[in-house]
Amino acid sequence: MSATLRIAGAAALMAASAAGAALAQTPVTVKSLLDQEFQVVGTVASHAGPGVFLQKKDKLFFCVIAETAASPDVATRYCKPVR
Repeated sequence: MSATLRIAGAAALMAASAAGAALAQTPVTVKSLLDQEFQVVGTVASHAGPGVFLQKKDKLFFCVIAETAASPDVATRYCKPVR
């Protein structure tokens, strides 16, 4: 294999890795899941804050939300897939 092909192949792999890393860093929020047609299937009170279960087919996420009197909206603290 020529050096040019190896460099081009390495560059393509690096670009694909960078694109994957950028997508992986996009935070999952209640809104982003609802936009993907997930449905709220349950809620729970927890020590971390109110929790929401969202499901789409065989995918289930648990999200913790938070609000304060001064905040203009209720914000997603974090979402994690349930496995």
